[in-house]
Amino acid sequence: MTQHIIAQFQLNYSAFQLDVDLRLPSSGVTVLFGESGSGKTTLLRCIAGLQHAPHGFLEINGKVWQDSQKNLFLPTYQRALGYVFQEANLFAHLTVLGNLCYGLKRIGQNSNTENFKQVIELLGIEHLMTRMPERLSGGEKQRVAIARALVLNPEILLMDEPLAALDAKRKQEILPFLTRLHNELKIPVLYVTHSQQEVAQLADYLILLDKGKVQAAGLLAETLSRLDLPQAQEREASSVWQVTVVEHEDDYHLTRVAFAGGELSLPALDVEVGTVLRIQIHARDVSITLGIATATSILNVLPATIREIIENVGGGQSVVRLQVGSLPLLAHITRKSVQLLNLQAGMAVYVQIKGTSILN
Repeated sequence: MTQHIIAQFQLNYSAFQLDVDLRLPSSGVTVLFGESGSGKTTLLRCIAGLQHAPHGFLEINGKVWQDSQKNLFLPTYQRALGYVFQEANLFAHLTVLGNLCYGLKRIGQNSNTENFKQVIELLGIEHLMTRMPERLSGGEKQRVAIARALVLNPEILLMDEPLAALDAKRKQEILPFLTRLHNELKIPVLYVTHSQQEVAQLADYLILLDKGKVQAAGLLAETLSRLDLPQAQEREASSVWQVTVVEHEDDYHLTRVAFAGGELSLPALDVEVGTVLRIQIHARDVSITLGIATATSILNVLPATIREIIENVGGGQSVVRLQVGSLPLLAHITRKSVQLLNLQAGMAVYVQIKGTSILN
């Protein structure tokens, strides 16, 4: 039987309506993305059972948690889920170990289980077990909160902007641990954010919400590159590729990575050859040429095919959707450049990508 998540909810407030019908992957990280007030947290609360949508159906990998037509609604405590809020909300009178064990009592488990030990190692909190919450940094508190949700061995993990309450330094501290969760967790994760950095780094599947309705849903790379969505036209528009480290050029402080369509040179990365990672390429840092430039400082020049162009989206700018190998790529160039080069859909061109602009 195919595993999946079906989430259908209709919920009406005086000034807001949630109306969604989603079929989501049963693994990986699905990110709910949108502006404040778009319905991200409301949708998450409906899935958790914290909000009772009068018209709703929820199925998690074959298990029905809500079916309003059959008058079925499992309360939150009967749903095998983990929930991580913006604030860690740890029990101030308990140590880290005490906080982790608190929920285990309800499900009749103890801290000697293999899952418990794996979660502690995954989030790197072994050395924090005897500390009280007041002696933890913001990032450490949130890692403990995530661990507390995971030690319950849930069937789904819900995360509501877990980094929103942290400053920039603490966010950078915890993001590597979230990436580890993304790579190693076997359960589906629904992750709410309005941060494009978190989308690029964590999402496998992307849901764009606007005013309580689904604007778009799909795999990350394809959804980010859709020209019919406003994200492709914003200054921070970007493409996300998965690459593999193939060589370190120590003399030049560069790292070469390969992807399905070619190779790129990046500023030196402190990772082993063979490591698979993501890179984010901003559309503003991609240029287009009709031939291979023989005298240029840009190392990354790749053959590409133009798939679609939207001209004059504002301020004389145009957005070009290209394909490099099997991967989509966005470029922001001027309308004048489009006309001078006579760019059209279907044309074979070359793209130039600044290595120093690529985020990883």
